[in-house]
Amino acid sequence: MQDTLLVELLTEELPPKALARLGEAFANSIERGLVDRKLIDAGASADGRLHWFASPRRLAVTIGKTRDQAGDAVVAEKIMPVAVALDASGQASPALIKKLEAKGLLAAGTSAADAAALVAGFEKRMDGKSETFFHHATVRGARLDDVLAGIVLDAVKKLPIPKVMRWGDAEHEFVRPVHGLMMLHGARVVPGELLGLTSGNATRGHRFMGEGQVAIGKADDYARTLYERGMVVASFEARRNMIAELLKRRVAELGGGVSFIEDAALLDEVTALVEHPSVYVAEFEPEFLAVPQECLILTMKANQKYFPLLDAQGKLVNKFLVVSNMQVADPVNIVEGNARVVRPRLADAKFFFDQDRKQPLESRVSRLGNVVYHNKLGSLLQRVERLQALSGHIAARLNADATQAARAGRLAKADLITDMVGEFPELQGIMGTYYARHDGEPAPVADAIAQHYYPRFAGDALPQGSVACAVALADKLDAMVGFFGIGMVPTGDKDPFALRRAALGVLRILMETPLPLDLAELISLAKSGFAAGVLTAEVDEPLQDFMFERLRNLLREAGHAPEAIDAVLAQRPTRIDRVPAKLNAVRAFSALPEAQALAAANKRIVNILKKSDVPVEGLSVSTALLAEPAEQALHTAVDAAALGIEKQLAAEDYTSALIALAGLRSAVDTFFDQVMVNAEDAKIRQNRLALLARLAGLMNGVADISRLGVDKNTEKAA
Repeated sequence: MQDTLLVELLTEELPPKALARLGEAFANSIERGLVDRKLIDAGASADGRLHWFASPRRLAVTIGKTRDQAGDAVVAEKIMPVAVALDASGQASPALIKKLEAKGLLAAGTSAADAAALVAGFEKRMDGKSETFFHHATVRGARLDDVLAGIVLDAVKKLPIPKVMRWGDAEHEFVRPVHGLMMLHGARVVPGELLGLTSGNATRGHRFMGEGQVAIGKADDYARTLYERGMVVASFEARRNMIAELLKRRVAELGGGVSFIEDAALLDEVTALVEHPSVYVAEFEPEFLAVPQECLILTMKANQKYFPLLDAQGKLVNKFLVVSNMQVADPVNIVEGNARVVRPRLADAKFFFDQDRKQPLESRVSRLGNVVYHNKLGSLLQRVERLQALSGHIAARLNADATQAARAGRLAKADLITDMVGEFPELQGIMGTYYARHDGEPAPVADAIAQHYYPRFAGDALPQGSVACAVALADKLDAMVGFFGIGMVPTGDKDPFALRRAALGVLRILMETPLPLDLAELISLAKSGFAAGVLTAEVDEPLQDFMFERLRNLLREAGHAPEAIDAVLAQRPTRIDRVPAKLNAVRAFSALPEAQALAAANKRIVNILKKSDVPVEGLSVSTALLAEPAEQALHTAVDAAALGIEKQLAAEDYTSALIALAGLRSAVDTFFDQVMVNAEDAKIRQNRLALLARLAGLMNGVADISRLGVDKNTEKAA
């Protein structure tokens, strides 16, 4: 018989940040257990037969078309190779008799002849290189009543729970005490025990608004009955959607262009805190708005799980939205209670803000000497001194105000020892900017303190202005050089110092701003800031390799063709700002009809030069040694093209430079058709190699075009 299966664990309040993950994992584990025992067909999640539920006090799942018993199955069991089972006369060997007895297929004392007669009815087939006996037996299908409790227990053990607890005097362990177990197949209770509980058909409703005990008549009626009688919205997704809709409705009622700050993580968390959501508007005293809104927003969201409200200009207003677990006709007590609760939090933020401003940021810098950055890289003060110098050097290369950049680098970490950042580490940099403005620091200096952390994540904003960019680059380069220099290189998925994020930040700033800075020179500048003996491992090549790999991934995500990326990065371009233009040039070149032939020819030229033992570097081509008309024509064509291509490269007009190569195709093809490069005369051979080297230099001025996709027939022809 098939029917819907319901499993529910009733618990005390589960960890809200993990609730959705626990609900999905619980349901998926039970699904796998049922599939493995052939009690359901695979694909229950995909075809809508599976629904998982997670509320603050329960994990549950319903799965349609669950069988009460799986069908019988015929299984083939390997016995042993025929050559081992039977002797030369065809009688059963002692090994076979022992094996059959052990499996209960043969009674003790049975003769070898009878054993041989028994296996004569077994299947014989090749297993590897040996013909082998297989015994076919019918295995009775699993009964839901026999296995469900075990499946649920296994699902409980596999939940992603870092810490478990015990309750009462029992030995059972779970993330929270468990008070109820429900296992229904249709309307029938599936018997079983789990975590000291016996399965039944009852659960509990909302603590205050629903029935204390709610009997579930049928598994299919679970969500509806629990909502109607228990006032519990069991589905995590349904509650989340309800809250999102209620938030929008309350904001619309307020009018005036007010909006709430959308935060998916916060929405998930409040969904995990309520069983029957309602949303109310509360407010706080307007004088708290004198505190930076980032502080107020963070304390309301992180500490109280409120949704702050913004006006049409994006400024915080003294109202907020409360997601409550109570639906009442007059919410005045709920509103006033939440306003009363948030007030001390905001007062703390105001106190920290006022206290921090009594000391200028500059006075805090020396105290960074008491904070260890890394035991091999010194204190935060030593790091700040490096940032100060490096920021100034980078700004000077950008023709920006080096004094302001150095000042911003010096103050960049001072807010780490303020009371506000001590309470809310997420505000580092942001508070530094507010305090620097209060101290009268120039706007570029103050802005750079917050923006030197940019970009903080994929797709985040970049620092604005040369001063902020200089400090942001200095901060990330110092970290990467320092940790590479002491051998702390990211491996696998381990990156404790966020060096991958730092690398992507540097690359994005250089490429997207863009900034005319050389990556190799920046790394060298950053290295020079460390005292002698601090950096004990190689930095330059390993760090450049690391960054080029990050750049390759970044460009792929941006949609550039892998072959074009490979062609450009093969040249290891340390001017990252030029990479997009080079990629565009390669794309335009690849569309030309001549591209395939020239790429193949370039590949051939590179191979010839690589294999040659004749030195050609620095040699010029001697026209007197150009004996063949085809090599004379190629030399003339290269000379004619070189002047324009070199000017285009100097002007960073990479597209025109590559397109100009198309005019060389005919001369290149004729040269390879009619000229033997490795001539017997050493001088002629060297001269021809010098001509090819000059041609290769023109071809590869933008990218290694030999790495572009080359049709095998085209390559062979070239």
